[in-house]
Amino acid sequence: MAIPLRGDFDAARLRVAARRTKDAAQARRLLSLAAVYDGASRTEAAKIGGVTLQIVRD
Repeated sequence: MAIPLRGDFDAARLRVAARRTKDAAQARRLLSLAAVYDGASRTEAAKIGGVTLQIVRD
């Protein structure tokens, strides 16, 4: 079952946050989420962020 995305975030804001963080793992997760907000599949989002599919699911 799909979980709705938060309305107070969008892809652009997540990308800004990813650029600002000094934590590489956090930046990858934020980029993955930005891809999901843009309509990418979980598999595509995992590839974009360089993370596992499980990270995107969580």
